[in-house]
Amino acid sequence: MSKPSGTPGGRRNIRTSAADGRELPLLVFEPVGTRPRAGVVLFHGGALREGSAAGLAPHCRRLAAHGIFAVSAGYRLLGRGAVSIDDCIADVRRAVERFGRLAASRGLEARHLASGGSSAGAHLALVAAMTAPTPGVAGVVTLNPAGLDLGALAPAMRRRLEQQIGIAAGRLVEYSLIEFVRPGHPPMQIHHGIRDEVEPIEAVRRFRDAMTRSGNECTLVEYAHAEHGFHYPGHGRDFDDVVDATARFLLDRLGSTV
Repeated sequence: MSKPSGTPGGRRNIRTSAADGRELPLLVFEPVGTRPRAGVVLFHGGALREGSAAGLAPHCRRLAAHGIFAVSAGYRLLGRGAVSIDDCIADVRRAVERFGRLAASRGLEARHLASGGSSAGAHLALVAAMTAPTPGVAGVVTLNPAGLDLGALAPAMRRRLEQQIGIAAGRLVEYSLIEFVRPGHPPMQIHHGIRDEVEPIEAVRRFRDAMTRSGNECTLVEYAHAEHGFHYPGHGRDFDDVVDATARFLLDRLGSTV
């Protein structure tokens, strides 16, 4: 059962359930004094082993100020409830469903909703949105996503990643996002630094190009000199620019009339 609690600044903390029944957090940020025009649920980064829903709370708080119903969601981490990446993906799918019900209670239909996240969380959100028969969202926003073209990695790196995320040898390509590209995906916006040391910008550009060749909308916003994690508060103007561009994307593509 969810256990809501209020905090200053329009945030509510909700405890929801993981796929195995344990509790996970949803940090809910509501627009103040107005009905939300769009909604987004975001998943934190941390290589599937670290991080928490609090990591993207500043982004959600600022998005709520733009009139967006914004939720930062947790998921089981490897070594802390999750045995493999499949457990993380299962939690993300459940969180998206829970977010959809919360958004519906605020008058937002699925066509007004998006998912997304940062780094590994962005990868999880994209896997969920790109492989579900019905994604449950009408858009995706990602911040320095990982895992876009895993097949391009050297064999030794692929084997190391397979061990790290708890899957059998040879399965890594099953989680490579470029392999999921086909016509009919929701519109996507990707924010990425040109100097990202975790996911090279070349891999992101290949994914963007594959998406557009398939007839999908996929906008890549590149940030000069930015490295991985550039979008957090305290990184110059990048935080403001990323959140403002995200808000414009959500409201222009998915926003309802109030």
